[in-house]
Amino acid sequence: QLPAGNLQLTLYQYKTCPFCSKVRAFLDYHGLPYEIVEVNPIMRKEIKFSSYRKVPILLANAGSPLQLNDSSVIISAIKTYLISKRNSLEEIVSFYPPMKTVTEQGKEVFEYGNKYWLMLDEKETKRVYPVKEVRVEEMKWRKWADDWLVHLISPNVYRTPREALASFDYIVREGKFGTVEGFFAKYMGAVAMFFVSKRLKKRHHLQDNVREDLYEAVNEWVKAVGKHRLFMGGNQPNLADLAVYGVLRVMEGLEAFDDMMVHTKIQPWYQRMEEVIQKGEA
Repeated sequence: QLPAGNLQLTLYQYKTCPFCSKVRAFLDYHGLPYEIVEVNPIMRKEIKFSSYRKVPILLANAGSPLQLNDSSVIISAIKTYLISKRNSLEEIVSFYPPMKTVTEQGKEVFEYGNKYWLMLDEKETKRVYPVKEVRVEEMKWRKWADDWLVHLISPNVYRTPREALASFDYIVREGKFGTVEGFFAKYMGAVAMFFVSKRLKKRHHLQDNVREDLYEAVNEWVKAVGKHRLFMGGNQPNLADLAVYGVLRVMEGLEAFDDMMVHTKIQPWYQRMEEVIQKGEA
């Protein structure tokens, strides 16, 4: 826990983005106050100050202003800062260097080294991870949330034209759109994302009924948590719990979410997560 005012945070986000939702779940659980700037997803003028053009972006001031990019880097760096009193936030962020890589499609992207690691000394590591397996498990499932679970969201929420329209109705309601812009975004976006979701389905080798992949993934997570733990972190969520919850939460209010609750065993864990996040926010 930090003294009030020690860390000033501003989160640039789209509310319905799963990566942004992960960061909010983390900040809320840890009771860290932060300002939100909702970014217009078409013009993105709110982040014109940044050469990094994706969200989330977190501006953090712990004595000097810093920009943190990539949801997993943001979470690892801030968690390290909360635990370790040795390094400044600036030093901690330097442990997560951006590396430019080129995708199969020839697009330049930034990858971040060490992004699932907390940069702790031996004593701090022992306190957070009493046995090595706990750390390995947390990192494995954080990566799983980024590399697999998140890719199941779009194909499921845009599965049919009707679901695509309902999803964009929600996106426009929650996002930062002008009236005319919102109207076009809702109808044109729904059509575009319906077809994009089909491409994503093919790219990630999903089943014809993409719900089955969602159900399998969610039940795999529940099985990994097990019957004898409240959370993967034990009596309290760890960073993997917060990541999985943050990703799944963006489907709330949509048909895919209701189907997931009915056809999988996720509900007890999900409700426990909601309760602890609300306590943190309070």
